Amino acid sequence: MSLSLLSRYAFFAGCVIFTLASLPFLQHDWLWPIALVTGLLSLLGLFDLLQSRHAVRRNYPILGNIRYLVEGIRPEIRQYLLESDSDALPFSRAQRSLVYSRAKNESADKPFGTLIDVYQTGFEFIGHSMRPAPLSDPSGFRVTVGGPQCTQPYSASVFNISAMSFGSLSANAIRALNQGAKLGNFAHDTGEGSISPYHREHGGDLTWELGSGYFGCRTSDGRFDPERFAAQAQNPQVRMIEIKMSQGAKPGHGGILPKHKVTREIAETRGILMGEDCVSPSRHSAFSTPIELMQFVQQLRELSGGKPVGFKFCLGHPWEFMGIAKAMLETGILPDFIVIDGKEGGTGAAPVEFTDHIGVPLREGLLFVHNTLVGLNLRDKIKLGASGKIVSAFDIASVLAIGADWANAARGFMFAIGCIQSQSCHTNKCPTGVATQDTLRQRALVVPDKAQRVYNFHRNTLKALAEMLAAAGLEHPSQLQPKHLVRRMSATEIKLFSQLHVFLKPGELLTGEVNGQFYSRMWQLARADSFEPQEIAAA
Repeated sequence: MSLSLLSRYAFFAGCVIFTLASLPFLQHDWLWPIALVTGLLSLLGLFDLLQSRHAVRRNYPILGNIRYLVEGIRPEIRQYLLESDSDALPFSRAQRSLVYSRAKNESADKPFGTLIDVYQTGFEFIGHSMRPAPLSDPSGFRVTVGGPQCTQPYSASVFNISAMSFGSLSANAIRALNQGAKLGNFAHDTGEGSISPYHREHGGDLTWELGSGYFGCRTSDGRFDPERFAAQAQNPQVRMIEIKMSQGAKPGHGGILPKHKVTREIAETRGILMGEDCVSPSRHSAFSTPIELMQFVQQLRELSGGKPVGFKFCLGHPWEFMGIAKAMLETGILPDFIVIDGKEGGTGAAPVEFTDHIGVPLREGLLFVHNTLVGLNLRDKIKLGASGKIVSAFDIASVLAIGADWANAARGFMFAIGCIQSQSCHTNKCPTGVATQDTLRQRALVVPDKAQRVYNFHRNTLKALAEMLAAAGLEHPSQLQPKHLVRRMSATEIKLFSQLHVFLKPGELLTGEVNGQFYSRMWQLARADSFEPQEIAAA
């Protein structure tokens, strides 16, 4: 027998020998606890030898289990002991600490200078003015959403809660978010899981997200039901309607709520059966072309009593959005708003390939949508929201400067109600009660306390934004422009955002004199009657 073989089985053999040898002497008080432990380890080792799932445990009985134990707690060890303040996995400790501090109404100020390498390529900052502006009241940082075809416009905060469904989040999490939104007078997006009783409990403003499953307004076969939609949409608490075309984490994939998270309340809220995975199809059945999408927008606006109706999507094929823009011109129907979701967004679980390699990042998607609308003279009639990894005042400013009217955050507000980024949202075992339907786990989330933290985080973030704007010589977020933001390109070069990006002039796409071949080419490919490009081969 080789030395390697002896070393692999030595501990297991020692446990077995000690257990057998100690059997005649168990009357000694000091011996039987040790024998019990070695006996249990011997049984574990025997099980390791007989099982066929893990080769390491078969080759290293008892000791092989250490490998799986350490692997199981590796994320926690890394997060609490090894992770640096700037490791964004997906949010850095510095980002999380900022949210926690502001949510608890504690000072987030840092002494002794920045920890960021300001000479690293990609570093961004806002230029300040030699003559700072007076500090503005953040309560005035609002934008009116509702175009010429809307009869019930909504005054929205420039910072709101992004889409997170009841089902993905617990009842107490929804309660806390909505109560916080009520306290701070900002909007709470329901997510595609429909409007639950917990969304209504505290009366906070709602943006009702309508996904491809039409939850809350669906027929028995999962299609759109106009009557059920109108009954919910006309409720005064619902301030805007958002059609979800796709989401940043998994565009084109649809959504799944695992059956173990589908409670009776969720089934009743969504209009689905218990005991089955709740699947949102990857595409809508109410429309299949850009023109039909615009007709659906008009239908929802009429059914809701004239409330703002828009859609949310993560940009994919550029010609598809331009096809929607062509449909706007052809039908004369305009959405009141569009929310651009970046691929870096996403609170739910998604296939790794989708998370890493599908979808356009937020800034590029936002800039493309903004430019397209400017080029068609439609930008002043349609408001733009932006969502995707936004937690700080600078994050908000960076998207407002390149075209957004407001910003949404999901994970930032999850941190505010206690999320610790355990990344166990899809397991129903969230340690803080945020993303679980386990009634015992969600009891840990105390609603009044967390609602106050939601309010604090929103208020303190907008206060920081007001201070940044004043330093830049500005009084309102709407005054932010690309020239106010700067990015380091190399160790010796910095550029304004206005120098980095192409910005179309009003009407350029209509006149054909387009600044940039890319926009001209995508416009030629776009079709109002189909999401397919005009020239398949050229795409």
